[in-house]
Amino acid sequence: MIRKMNLKEVDRVGNIWLRGNLEAHDFIDSNFWIDNQAAVKQQFLKAEIYVYANPDLVGFVGLQGDYIAGIFVLKQYQGQHIGQQLLDYLKKYHQKLELDVYEKNQSALRFYLRNGFTESKIGFDENEEKEFHMIWRGIKNESMVDN
Repeated sequence: MIRKMNLKEVDRVGNIWLRGNLEAHDFIDSNFWIDNQAAVKQQFLKAEIYVYANPDLVGFVGLQGDYIAGIFVLKQYQGQHIGQQLLDYLKKYHQKLELDVYEKNQSALRFYLRNGFTESKIGFDENEEKEFHMIWRGIKNESMVDN
C-alpha cells in the first residue's frame, strides 16, 4: 500500500534513506551520508514523502514539487517492483517529473531510462561525482475530435 508518510515514521524513513545510500553509492565516502542524515530527516518534513507499507514500511519516494529526491527500497525487498509502484504512483498525478542520478549508479540509471526518463543535462555534485539530470513528461489526455 502506498500512502503519505506520517510524522512517527520519520526515523524509519531516515534509516531506509541512509541504508539505501550506503548500499547504492559505495563510490562516495560513507561519512557523507551519515553526516547528512539529520539534515535530510528535517527535509522530509518539508517534502512529500510517500511510503510503501505492506504492512511494514519497506520503501519510500521523496518528492519536492515535480522533483524526485529519491526512491529507496530496503535491499531485501528489491526486485519485487516496489520502486516501480512508487514511481507509477507519482506518474498518475504529475505531467512532468525530474531527478538527478549518479552515472556510477547504473542500476538506477537503467531503471529511469526504462521508465521514459531522458537525460537533459550532465553535472557534478558536491562530491565531484558525475550525475545526470533526467526528465519524464507524461502524455496529455486530450480528447480526440473527428473532422
